[in-house]
Amino acid sequence: MRKSWKDKMNINKSYVVKRLEKKFSDMKEGENMLIATPMIIDEYIKQIPKGINVNIKTLRRDLALTYNADTTCPLTTGIFIRIVSEAAYENFLNGDRNITPFWRVVDHESKSASKLACGINFIKKRRIEENII
Repeated sequence: MRKSWKDKMNINKSYVVKRLEKKFSDMKEGENMLIATPMIIDEYIKQIPKGINVNIKTLRRDLALTYNADTTCPLTTGIFIRIVSEAAYENFLNGDRNITPFWRVVDHESKSASKLACGINFIKKRRIEENII
């Protein structure tokens, strides 16, 4: 049986900080890289005030500072943002209206937005409601 997004979100793993042995993406060899967890990403997004947009580079920088790392992995961050977004939308479909406001990080014009089950219009509507657009 396939795991739900909520199951993927609540996976019992801890974050890791590892030293990069070679350049990767926008990160340099020797930097300490945070590999967060879906729950860490979820908690970060929940603390973003209503009406504020935070781009992924800022999110990554903030998390690296919080966890005493130089940078945060862009690949896993993107995956975890998707997990958080899909889990929040699952909760919305189940009647919960107090969901993680992932639209404060996911722009409706981004490539990742078009891949989400909620669709671009769901994100756009919430961003308009919060004057983020």
